[in-house]
Amino acid sequence: MTFHDFILQNETPIRLGFFFGVFAIMGLWEVLAPRRALTVSKAVRWANNLGLVFLNSAILRLIFPMAAVGVAAFAAEQGWGLLNYFQLPFAFSVLLAIVVLDFIIYLQHVLVHAVPALWRLHRVHHADLDYDVTTGARFHTLEIILSMLIKFATILVLGPPVVAVIIFEVVLNAMAMFNHSNVSLPSRLDRIVRLFVVTPDMHRVHHSVEDNEANSNFGFNLSIWDRLFGTYIAQPREGHDNMTIGIHGYRDPKQVNQLPGMLTLPFVGKITGYAINRREWSKPDEKH
Repeated sequence: MTFHDFILQNETPIRLGFFFGVFAIMGLWEVLAPRRALTVSKAVRWANNLGLVFLNSAILRLIFPMAAVGVAAFAAEQGWGLLNYFQLPFAFSVLLAIVVLDFIIYLQHVLVHAVPALWRLHRVHHADLDYDVTTGARFHTLEIILSMLIKFATILVLGPPVVAVIIFEVVLNAMAMFNHSNVSLPSRLDRIVRLFVVTPDMHRVHHSVEDNEANSNFGFNLSIWDRLFGTYIAQPREGHDNMTIGIHGYRDPKQVNQLPGMLTLPFVGKITGYAINRREWSKPDEKH
C-alpha cells in the first residue's frame, strides 16, 4: 500500500486524530500558560461552543455526505478542474492546491466582513466574550454550510489532488485551533513565525471590538495574504492584556455564549452596514 492509498483509506481517522490531538495540546497549554484572564465562565463557554461544533458536524454530515474529499475524488474521476487538465508534477500540484485553497479562505473571510447579511452570520464567531481554542470552531450553522459550498465550488474549478484536500483540511483545523488559543509565543519567536503563518497574537487582533482591528488579520494559515492586501495590523492598540474581545453592543453572556442565543444571533437587530473599509479608527465620541 502506498502512502497515497493509506491517506485516502484513513482520511476520517487521520482528521479526527489531528483534531483531538491539537485540541488537547492547545487546551492544556491554555491551562498551564494562559495569555489573558478569562472574563466569563469557561465551563459554560466550552459546553456551548463545543455544542455548536457537534451540531454543525451532524448537520453537515446529513447535508453533504461526500464532504470536500469526496468532491475532490469526483472531480478527479471526471477530469474536472485546472489541475486535472494540466499535467503538473504531483508534489507541485499538492502544494499549489493548498496555497490556492488557503487564499480562497482568506477571500471568503473578507467577504463575510464586507457583506452586511453575511456579517450577521459571521458575528456569531466574533461575539464570543473570550478567546480560546473553542472560538476557532465556533461558527453559525448557516455560515458553515455557505463555507462548504464555496469549498466545493473551488475544488470543482481547481481540481486539486485528493491528498491536497485532506492535508488542507487537517492543517486548517489545526491552525484555527492554534491561532485562536489563549496562548502566546515568546515575542521574538512570534515575530519570526508570523512571517509565515498566523500566530495567536496576530489573529487575536482580529477579535477586537474596535472596527479597524476587527477588519484586519483575516488569514487563518498563511500570513502573507494580510500583508499583501493591506489588511495587516501587528498589535492591538490597547495591548493584548487590555483589549476587549467581542462586538460592541453584544455583551450579554446569555445571548452570545449560550447555544440558543448563538443560533438566533444573526436574526437579532436591524441590518446595518459593516463595510470592509471601516479601518480608520476614531475615539468613541468622534464616531457617527
